[in-house]
Parts: sequence; C-alpha cells; structure tokens
Amino acid sequence: MIKIFNLNDVISIKDFQKKDIEFILKEAENLEKVARSEETSEELAGKILGMMFFEPSTRTKLSFETAMKRLGGDCVGFVGSSVSSVSKGETLADTSKMFESYSDAIVIRHSLEGTAKFITDVVDVPVINAGDGAGQHPTQTLLDLYTIQRNFDKIKGLNVALIGDLKYGRTVHSLAQALGMFDAQMSFVSPNELKMPKEILHDLKKDNVKFYETNKIKDIIDEVDVLYVTRIQKERFPDEEEYKKIKGAYLIDHDLIKGKDLIVMHPLPRIDEIANDVDNTKYNKYFKQAFYGVPVRMAILKNIIRNKI
Repeated sequence: MIKIFNLNDVISIKDFQKKDIEFILKEAENLEKVARSEETSEELAGKILGMMFFEPSTRTKLSFETAMKRLGGDCVGFVGSSVSSVSKGETLADTSKMFESYSDAIVIRHSLEGTAKFITDVVDVPVINAGDGAGQHPTQTLLDLYTIQRNFDKIKGLNVALIGDLKYGRTVHSLAQALGMFDAQMSFVSPNELKMPKEILHDLKKDNVKFYETNKIKDIIDEVDVLYVTRIQKERFPDEEEYKKIKGAYLIDHDLIKGKDLIVMHPLPRIDEIANDVDNTKYNKYFKQAFYGVPVRMAILKNIIRNKI
C-alpha cells in the first residue's frame, strides 16, 4: 500500500510538515458527510481504538469515539487513573503494553508532559497524543485549523489573536506553531503572568513569524480575523491564590465584538471567558469547532491505522 500520510504517531504538531496538515484537512473535508451521518463507512471495521484518559475529557474523548465508530471501528478504555490498575501501582509502561494487546491504536491524555512520546517507545501500535499536561494537543490544533479554513477558505495571511492562558494552555502552544507554518500573523493577549512561553516565541522568531504581545484586548480587536479564547486553567496553577488573582481577566461579550469582522473560537470548556450573548450570533464558531473534531479525528485515525495494515 502506498503510504500517503507519513506519520506513524501523532505526538506533537512539530512532527507535521505543512503538506501533512493540508492532507489531513482535505481528508476531513472528504469525510464530513460520514461525520454527519449522511453517508456510512466501514473503513476501520474490525479495528479497535484504545483510550487511556488519565485526565477528564468531554469533547476530545467523545469525538474520538464518534470518529472511530463512524468509520466502522470500536473503542475500549478508561477515564481517570482511579478506574485503571495504575491505582494499584501498575506502571504506565505496563498499562500501555496491555492496551497494545487489545487495540490497533492508542489515544492517551495525561497530566505529565512527554507521556505520549514515552509510550511510543513501549508499544508497537500508533499513539495519538490527546493532551499532555501543558505540552501539546496536536489533534485539537488540526481541528482548529480546519475550523479557520472552513470559515475563510484559507489560513495564510489571517490575523489570529490567542487570548487568555498562554503559559499553561497546550492548545495555544500547538496552534501558534501550526499557524506559523501557514504564514498567519498572531496576537498574543494574556496577563503578564500567563504569557506565551519563551521557547515558543523563540521558534516563531527563528521562522520569521510575525506576532504581537499585549495584555489588552482593545489593542488588537480592530485588526484580527479570529479571536481564539482560552480559559484560565485552575488545575495547572501550583498556587490557587495566584489563580484567583487572574481568574476572569478577559471577557468576550457581544458589545465588545459587535460590528467587527471576525469569528470567536474556544477549545472549550468555557467558564467565564465568553458571555452567553455571543452564542446566538454570527461570531460564534466554538460549537461548530467542537463538531469539526469528528471529521478531523476520522481523517487521522483512518490514515494512521491504515498505515499499520
């Protein structure tokens, strides 16, 4: 079989070349009718996806399950280490080897950065990173890019503002790196305590990617095409008092964006970053964004599992 998609695992967006991303976005578009149940597929009939979710998840877990089942496959797994043998002292390596025995690919979410990469050295089935601490969330990035492309028919040249927790937010880390591949301009809006990590800024500068940093939304609101809003992540803060000082730093409401030519995105869950009065407006793309996780993850699963057949 000719190998079109060249990745054996999906660990970091930095493992992707631009052509790999473009291939997945095109595949996702081709699979949208299946994702919407307008057509059916048995592409992965008889295949099983192992799901190791050591952290809570709604959209990522459900969209992976839906994607696998829309392609005719099935899923096994758990959410939370308390319901696995890890709670009895089993090592992550041993748990991973058991999943290798039961499934054709593994999706893992874990609080420790680098966990997904670690298990690629342990198992001989494809591994997909569904979020590792404050590290990477590559499949979220792909669905974010897909959402932008479906709205603007392009990514290149757009101005995307990443707002909120840019220090601990793994979704914005991956997205910033990917947007740089497509020559998009970026605005980073955050409290000083939650600025984009220096290593990511260094990589962007090295690749001559244009970006602007500020702590005020009003500085960028008239220039951007996309407001990508993130919540302040309480679970990532070592000190709860520091979290309380910053919580609710930004609010996107209808008055702020009324009359602007932009869209609002959010990886969800939202807490208090986007007011409900945005939900029923043309600006809201965050619910559609969540749906787009299905065709994008279908495209990934179809190709990464097919590569092992």
